[in-house]
Amino acid sequence: MLTLHHLEYSQSFRILWLLEALGAEYELKSYNRNPETNLAPDDYKALSPLGTAPVITDGEVVLAESNAIIDYILDCYPDSELNPKAGHKDRVRHLFWYHSSPGSLMPLQSIEMVLGLLEMRSPWPISSLLKAVFGQVRKMFLNPRMQALLGEMEKDLGAQPYFGGDNLTAADITLVYPMYAARDKGAFEGGYPNINAWFERIEALDSFKSARAKDNRERIAFRFAN
Repeated sequence: MLTLHHLEYSQSFRILWLLEALGAEYELKSYNRNPETNLAPDDYKALSPLGTAPVITDGEVVLAESNAIIDYILDCYPDSELNPKAGHKDRVRHLFWYHSSPGSLMPLQSIEMVLGLLEMRSPWPISSLLKAVFGQVRKMFLNPRMQALLGEMEKDLGAQPYFGGDNLTAADITLVYPMYAARDKGAFEGGYPNINAWFERIEALDSFKSARAKDNRERIAFRFAN
C-alpha cells in the first residue's frame, strides 16, 4: 500500500489533499519538525536522498518531489478529473498552472526567502552595498515577476473558479502550498478578490476539510525549510 510520509507544515499537505480528493487507500505516517532547527527529523530525511518533504513509499518505490509524486499517483487513476486529458477544454490552462508552482511561484518565493535569511541571520554585518543589491534584485526582478504572476492568477480565477478550470485539478493542489505561504506574508491583502474567493472555495471542499483533519493543525501554515 502507498504510504505518505507527512511532515508537519510542509509541502506534503498537497499529497495528503490529493489522496483525499481521489478517495485513495493509503497509509499516513506523520512526522514533527525538530523544535530547535525547524527541520525534518533524521528518520524522515533518511527516506529520501534529498531529505525533503514530501515523500511517498509504495512497495519498493521511494519517491520525492511534489509534482513527481502527483503524477505517479494520478497514473493510478487515469480517469480522474484531477488531470484533464488531451483535448479537454481546460487542458492547457491546467498544464500552465500545474507547472507554474515549481516553475515560477515557488522559485520567486525561495529567492526572497534566501535574501531575507541573509539579511536577518548572517553571522557578519550586511554591508550597505549588499543591502542595495538585494533591494535592486527585489525591485527589478522579484517584485515585477510576482506581480505579473498574481495578476494572471486574479484574471484567470475571475473567468473560471479553479486554477484548473471549471473543476478542481492537480493544478490547484500543487499551488496550495505556495499560495498559503504567500497569503501568510500578506500578499493578497487589500486586493485580489478572485484569489481570496479561491481560498474560500477550496476550504469548503470535503476533500480539503478531511485533509486538514488528518493534518491535525489548527490552521493552514507552511514553512519553506524542510
